[in-house]
Amino acid sequence: MRILLVEDDELIGNGVRTALSRHGFEADWCRDGPTALSALATGQFDLMVLDLGLPRLDGLEVLRRARHAGHQVPVLILTARDAVDDRVHGLDAGADDYLVKPFALDEFLARVRALIRRAEGRATNEIRIGALRIRPEQYQVELEGRELLLPRREFQLLLHLATRHPGAASKSALEQAIYGWDEGGSSNAIEVHIHQLRRKLGPQWIETVRGVGYRLVGN
Repeated sequence: MRILLVEDDELIGNGVRTALSRHGFEADWCRDGPTALSALATGQFDLMVLDLGLPRLDGLEVLRRARHAGHQVPVLILTARDAVDDRVHGLDAGADDYLVKPFALDEFLARVRALIRRAEGRATNEIRIGALRIRPEQYQVELEGRELLLPRREFQLLLHLATRHPGAASKSALEQAIYGWDEGGSSNAIEVHIHQLRRKLGPQWIETVRGVGYRLVGN
């Protein structure tokens, strides 16, 4: 597995690259935004680990440009401690998960593996999270082998949470996913849909992440 590491801090970068190498990953290390975009344009990566505080071009802009160019590589963003706005903006820009500095390398590696597994699941047209199975093209949801019939918007919301797993999705990202830019729901529409999903899946499946949004956590 090949990972693009974008981090300007030498201490963090060396630690992360060493940890990845010891666990069987190949890591290409870029120290600024433009170099990262050049690497994406010329190489194939299974994951990008992206610091937001980069020189020359900040991480959010790197992420926006990467998504605009059509790069679908999973992205794990690294953010400063307690920077809630950075997390929300990163998720809205297309990040798949975030990790707050300072972080334990064991947690970092677990999130890396989870994001790669999730991307592999998307390639097989089935998302598997514990006992939950989602088949986007077939519009099917199964929980513990039992099919759940969900209204369109609940399905879209669940699918968006699943594609973000194990990361969180902001409320604005969920609204855009199920309503689009031209259509809007009521101010509490997301909360209503979340309530209905918790009732059908079980309350343990969806966690509220204070200051960010919601996370699908499984059973």
